[in-house]
Amino acid sequence: MHELAVLISILGVFLLGAISPGPSFVVVSRIAISRSRTDGVMAAIGMGIGGFVFATIAVAGLTAMLLQVEWLNMVLRLAGGVYLLWLGINIWRAAPEPLEVADTASERRQSTLWTSLLRALFVQLSNPKTAIFYASMFAALLPSPTPSWMFFALPPMLFLIEFGWYTVVAVGFSSRTPRAAYLRYKVWIDRTAGAVVGALGAKLMVDSARSSA
Repeated sequence: MHELAVLISILGVFLLGAISPGPSFVVVSRIAISRSRTDGVMAAIGMGIGGFVFATIAVAGLTAMLLQVEWLNMVLRLAGGVYLLWLGINIWRAAPEPLEVADTASERRQSTLWTSLLRALFVQLSNPKTAIFYASMFAALLPSPTPSWMFFALPPMLFLIEFGWYTVVAVGFSSRTPRAAYLRYKVWIDRTAGAVVGALGAKLMVDSARSSA
C-alpha cells in the first residue's frame, strides 16, 4: 500500500510538470490547430516517447552521471537552446504565410504525421531541464530501497501521462472554435509562439554559458 501511494504521488508530480506551460505546449497546440487533430495526436505521441526516454535514462542513473560531467551537460544545454531558438525563429518567419487547413479525410492522410511526431519529440528531448526534472524527482520521491517493479513500471506510465495530457491539448486546440480563432489571428499567434519558444531557447543558452563561466 505504501509503495502504491508513492507511485501515485510520483505520477501526480509528473502530471503537474507536464501541464505547466512551456515550449512543448506551444508546439503541440500549434500543430493541432494548424494541421489536423491527427497531427496533434502524433505530436502527443512524440511527447510521450520523450517522457519515456527521460524516465528510462533517469531510472538507469545516467542523468546523475551527466550532472557530474559539467562540460557534457553544458554542451547538451547549449545544443537544446540553439534548437529551440532556431525553431522559434522559423515559426516567427513563417507567420505571414497563408495556411491551408486540411478538411477532408484524404487530405488528412497526406498530412505530415511523422513530421509532427518528430518535431514534438525533438522539442521534448532538446530541453535538458526536463531531463534534470525527471532525475531530481526520481531522486526525491523514489523510496529507498526502490522495488524493482517500480523501475519497469515508471517509464511506460510516464509515457501515458505525457501522451494523455498532450492528447487533451491536441483535441482541444484542433476543435472548430480554436482553429477559426487561429486562422483569424495567425500572424500574431505564430509570432507570439515563435517569440516564446525562441526566448526559452535563448535563456537556455545564456544559462549554459553562465554555468560554464
